[in-house]
Formats: sequence, structure tokens, C-alpha cells
Amino acid sequence: MKDESAKKQKTMADNADIHELYEISVQNVEHEIEFLQNTFSSLKGRTAYLFREDFCGTASASCQWVRQGDEYKAFGVDIDSSVLEWGRSNRISKLDRSDQDRVCLIESDVLTAKVPKVDLLAAFNFSYFIFKTRESLLEYFKNAHNSLLEDGVFFCDMFGGPEAQEENREKTKHKKHGFSYVWHQAKFHPITNFIRCHIHFYFKDGSKLEEAFTYDWRLWSAPEIKELLLEAGFRTATVYWEGEDDDGEGNGEFTPNEEGEADLAWIAYVVAEK
Repeated sequence: MKDESAKKQKTMADNADIHELYEISVQNVEHEIEFLQNTFSSLKGRTAYLFREDFCGTASASCQWVRQGDEYKAFGVDIDSSVLEWGRSNRISKLDRSDQDRVCLIESDVLTAKVPKVDLLAAFNFSYFIFKTRESLLEYFKNAHNSLLEDGVFFCDMFGGPEAQEENREKTKHKKHGFSYVWHQAKFHPITNFIRCHIHFYFKDGSKLEEAFTYDWRLWSAPEIKELLLEAGFRTATVYWEGEDDDGEGNGEFTPNEEGEADLAWIAYVVAEK
């Protein structure tokens, strides 16, 4: 009877999978891969087939990449063995057998990973903000440059605006899935630009997962990122800024922009050609 009672008392938080919740909340790999491929094609006049996903986590982007066809191959690099195993069990295993064989996950520091050169390398979800000094970020960008084929392209994302330098919380409800996602900027230091952020999940039954994910980053600016990419050897470093719909909200369409807009909060891509 005690076991039965314990089972009945389990909350939504007890039964939740933080990786599933994360993907629902912040990832849209279909849109990401479409943006990567369309942008690469417009720049190079050809299709990219070899993809490297740094800080790949669950490898959802790599899985989406190989779904494009039999000629596509993906390499996912992450230092966290547990999240890679989750990706193998919950994402790669759900691919068609032929697609599974074209995703290679590598447990390694992104700076030392042994990976064949690729057409396209991406570091998304601000993961490279983990490099907190100019020297370490430059080293990473040089490594990215060396990891590309001769006409390869590097993609990364970034965020900014005055609200990025505040200590605040932003809640997004996912009613269909019965939870809310909370982005919590817990600490920001204006002298160093070091920022500590958490992701919390709150459920409709009142249960919650506090600090499901924590990030200790440096908030890099667009000029710093562009300058370091060029110093690392890239020929170009172009910011792709999000357009607006009729209501002044982001429309999900990103195009080259040399100035941006003075928005309170923004997300953009940086595209660097070798």
C-alpha cells in the first residue's frame, strides 16, 4: 500500500525530463537547419553536406541535419557524457537506421575534438559564452576556422540589449505541455560582463524544477564577436538581424544587417566565412 500511495503522490516535476522540457522551450531545429542551409547556399552557391554541431547537447540539430538525405553527415561534440547518452537513447535511436549511421557523437572538449573538416559548423544557444576571456574565445574561433573546409562557414548566435544586463525573470507558458519555462538572469556584473543564468520549470500541478540548468557566461557584444572572428582568420563576420512583423514583434526571419536596432532585448546570428 505504501508503494501505491507513493506512486500516486508523484508530481509532474517528478515525472518530467529536463531535456525534453528544454527542447520544447528553446529549440526549433527545423527552423535552425533551414536557416543554416539556406544561408550557406546563398553564400556559396552550393549545398552543405558535412555538419559539425559544437556543444551539441541532445544532438537534435544533428539528427535534423541527416534527415535531409543520404548524402548528409553530422558530427556532434559535447563534453557531457550524460547528455550525449540521452541523445543517443532518445533522439538518434528514433532515426531511420541509415540516418543513425550518419550521426557521430564525440565526447570531447570542443577545443581538442578530433573531427573531420566540415562545410558548416554551428555553436548555438549561446554555448560559446562559456569562454570568458578574449584569449580563450579567440582560441575557440581559431579552432572553428581550422575545422572547416576551404569554403566553410561558421554560425553562432548571440543575445543583447539593455534587458540582457538586468537581473530579471521571464516566464513563457507552454499550456499544451502543462508547464512554464522561466529564464532567470540571476546575476550580472557590469565591469566583467559575467552573467549567471538559470532555467526553471513550473508545472500546472504546482510542482517545479528550480535551476534545472545553470549557465555561467560572459555576455559578449556584437563588435567583440565580429572582431575576434576576423582576428581568428575568417574573411567575413556578418550579423544576421531578425525582422519584424506588423505588430513590431520578431518574425523569425534573419537577414544581414550592419547596424541593428536599439531593442530592449534581441537575439541575432553571426555568420563567418572562411
